[in-house]
Amino acid sequence: MPVDEGLALNRHGASLDIDGPLLEVGSYCGKSAIYLGASAKKTGRLLFSIDHHRGSEENQPGWEWHDPEIVDSETGLIDTLPEFRRNINKAGLENNVVAVVGDSPAIAKNWTTPLALLFIDGGHGSEPAHADYENWVPKLLMGGKLLIHDVFENPEDGGRPPFEIFQRALASQSFDEIDIVGSLRILKRVGPDT
Repeated sequence: MPVDEGLALNRHGASLDIDGPLLEVGSYCGKSAIYLGASAKKTGRLLFSIDHHRGSEENQPGWEWHDPEIVDSETGLIDTLPEFRRNINKAGLENNVVAVVGDSPAIAKNWTTPLALLFIDGGHGSEPAHADYENWVPKLLMGGKLLIHDVFENPEDGGRPPFEIFQRALASQSFDEIDIVGSLRILKRVGPDT
């Protein structure tokens, strides 16, 4: 995540004018959680950071973004949770960032707390991206902010699913776009789910 996008996460997290926690889907090693967590700390909120910590498709062996340093030597599986926890600790955010480890759809099914901010940056394949949108957006409060990462209009610049869920949000007429920073799109809920 480029610095300008991270600073935008922080700015929008700190400028919420409604009560409620922040939630991010997809934390990897915690970079975005540090930006959002700092805004949660500043405003006396919590950030719930959801990830299975097994890496996305592009993080797996043989793919462009594979990092052998985050493979658990015992299981042979990617495990970003230890790095995530170290980074949150170093940033002094352990009291404001709550790691929720597991499958996003399963967690969403059991989640009941309304959200002031939702940041979607989980799996970028069609199925996980649309599932994150469908499962989490209904939990966003009126006036809450929806932030979607890796939104590229041109398919050659990046995957389509984040762009598709951004388009869904706009087409629903439940959201107004309020900011653009790099590939980060920021929307505000102005209407109920349609």
